[in-house]
Amino acid sequence: MSARTPAKRPLSVDAPRARAGTDPASAAGAACIVTAGLGLLLIRPALVQVAPRPEAALLVVYAALLAVSVLAPLPLDRAPRASAIRFGATLAVGVAAVSVARLFALPAPPTRTTTVAVALSVVAAVAEEALFRRFAYAWLARRGTALAVAGSALLFALVHVPAYGIAALPVDLGAGLLLSWQRFASGGWAAPAATHVAANLLAVLP
Repeated sequence: MSARTPAKRPLSVDAPRARAGTDPASAAGAACIVTAGLGLLLIRPALVQVAPRPEAALLVVYAALLAVSVLAPLPLDRAPRASAIRFGATLAVGVAAVSVARLFALPAPPTRTTTVAVALSVVAAVAEEALFRRFAYAWLARRGTALAVAGSALLFALVHVPAYGIAALPVDLGAGLLLSWQRFASGGWAAPAATHVAANLLAVLP
């Protein structure tokens, strides 16, 4: 090879995704997916009121949300890559935080724990984290990490208002900030998803 001939750089596997993330059409598509996901979550209270089997209907809604949020191509994401050490540390912080919060929470009304209720708690947690901490976070991260953390947390809190009321907004915002911080600190959405699952199971299991 001639000294004057520059070596060809190998094409990064992330290059197509980076170009897609800066494409205005991709940004518009991401906005549509986030909006559709929020819409699915906002219909939950109405669905519970009219569905003959509310838990089964909600399970279908969350399964659809999970499929869309996982299969849709990500916008450009500048967050650090996930590692086992960051994952373990942020997961430990998250589980400790939700466990302590559970100790100080007001007693929940007694409910019947069923297999469907437990499955719904797990699928709902993973689906919401796929939407907020995988997709919405990456979409907002195009404008900076601070917006990604704060914006995904705020969307998470606001979408729960119709189901839980305005009084729950500060609690949901705090939970959203914890989960979005985990997304930033760990470099992936697995740690917030596992923390959310733990929080939901603490709420439904006796």
